[in-house]
Amino acid sequence: MSKKVAFYTLGCKLNFSETSSISRKFEEKGFKKVDFSESADIYIINTCSVTENADKKCKKLVKDINKKAPNAFVGIIGCYAQLKPKEIASIPGVDAVLGAAEKFKLVDLLDGFIKRKEAQIFAGEIKEVSSYNAAWSINDRTRTFLKVQDGCNYHCTFCTIPLARGKSRSDTIENIVKAANEIGDSGVKEIVLTGVNIGDYGIIEGKRQTKFIELVKALDKVDTIDRFRISSIEPNLLSNDIIDFVSQSQRFVPHFHIPLQSGSNTLLRKMRRRYLRELYSDRIARIKTVMPNACIGVDVIVGFPGETEELFLETYHFLNELDISYLHVFTYSERANTPAEEMEGVVPVKVRNERSKMLRILSEKKKRAFYEDQANKVVTVLFEDEEQSGRIYGFSENYVRISKPFDPMSANKLETVMLSHLSENNVYELEPDEVTV
Repeated sequence: MSKKVAFYTLGCKLNFSETSSISRKFEEKGFKKVDFSESADIYIINTCSVTENADKKCKKLVKDINKKAPNAFVGIIGCYAQLKPKEIASIPGVDAVLGAAEKFKLVDLLDGFIKRKEAQIFAGEIKEVSSYNAAWSINDRTRTFLKVQDGCNYHCTFCTIPLARGKSRSDTIENIVKAANEIGDSGVKEIVLTGVNIGDYGIIEGKRQTKFIELVKALDKVDTIDRFRISSIEPNLLSNDIIDFVSQSQRFVPHFHIPLQSGSNTLLRKMRRRYLRELYSDRIARIKTVMPNACIGVDVIVGFPGETEELFLETYHFLNELDISYLHVFTYSERANTPAEEMEGVVPVKVRNERSKMLRILSEKKKRAFYEDQANKVVTVLFEDEEQSGRIYGFSENYVRISKPFDPMSANKLETVMLSHLSENNVYELEPDEVTV
């Protein structure tokens, strides 16, 4: 009888793509993949370590597994595993910890998945990690997350990612185009390009061999895929060439997620970001000039050391005036082995939370304004395959959420609609006679 394996992913789209690829290796070896809520012989948790909450969530998941399946094998992989392997190995119930490179050899390294008295650790030095492992999600969601790049050569003072994933490295354009075609042939309509720092795409085997714009141009010719979406991209790497190309593309959608982190130049310098707020404003203006209906998401950190009330309000007012669509707000948490951990001007946790709440309210206002501005526009929606309270949901090319009465024939289908009825919770709700334009 096949052993059952269950996966849980914490963190970013990149982690989801890697979990999916690792799970397929298990299935190729004869394991049966089951939902994490079900009883399994093996549980694999792919971790994130961007915030302290991600660390805590990992520990809670292990505790929950111990209660429901005390004899199950528990493996921890991902960023947290690379950063703190010994700490994780000491968590009761953990059987194996695998770092950045080793996680892709999981099935072979843990052959048999036999529980031992002490947890096994497979985590080499991150500076020695140079290999690139391709990954993409499939059969998990309507959209596929396709990894194109890994690691980061930037060293922002708050970030542990370079310590967890190593130097920037990329797959070849040829390999990515081949993967995109395979994904399209499987019936997938939309691919989200993902990586740690995808704007830095093009470093292959330690040398820069190409650029992100060249990858974008190559993928735009992949006719098996209807839509490509660019995930988070640094503002200094989002060139006018990329923006202008996307504005004319038939496949790349008008949706950008651009990390800001702070609207204060003082804090941007302390964070060791590679741009100032003026460049960020220019990027937003350029996008909105050539793509007026583009959706623009923003990452922002509150409570960074040295963030006075005045500097926070500088960020708040800067964001308030920008023509953006929503915010992802991160409350700063101290991370070991980062320069920011040693900085003066620590912001009290209570103040961090208050500022975070202010920005989340601002995000809701921005999102509502963006959605209202889309009224009576004609868009193309890709419906998901899940039913929620008798309705089916999907997103337009510019990331507007849309629903209609559940129809299984609409799952994974692109339909052209007019946006007319906006609900209180920011969903354009269609009725049967309004669906196709």
